[in-house]
Amino acid sequence: MSSETIIFNWSCKHTWKKSAKNTAWCLLGCAIGDFGTILFFQITKIPFPVLAIMILAIINGLITSIILETIILFRQNFKFLNALKTALGMSFISMISMEITMNLTDYFLTGGAILTWWVVPIMLVIGFLTPWPYNYWRLKKFNISCH
Repeated sequence: MSSETIIFNWSCKHTWKKSAKNTAWCLLGCAIGDFGTILFFQITKIPFPVLAIMILAIINGLITSIILETIILFRQNFKFLNALKTALGMSFISMISMEITMNLTDYFLTGGAILTWWVVPIMLVIGFLTPWPYNYWRLKKFNISCH
């Protein structure tokens, strides 16, 4: 019996570049809803538990990312339902991992649900780096991406 070993190529610069672009679009969509929610509660000072704000921020980040990616795909001549299904199906794991790590970073550095000038860049870098290898793998293995 022979067993075939498949070697995965992690050194394709073209794929890293394309997956970085896809990840950046996802990050933009997630950050809009996530940061917007945290900023809303920070400005209004509505008394709401930190965990609840962070959960709401994650949900809103997922929603805004799906909306942004659907619009991008729609503008690339996808039919609306196909654009929505693609946005939901291809990048949901990326979005969830991105949102969770961004909010955990905020929590560990500030106590949670607090945006400051120094924490936002750290949250964005962590949010980008977390799903990027997964996006590379998915693009390389299946040639599937959102953009």
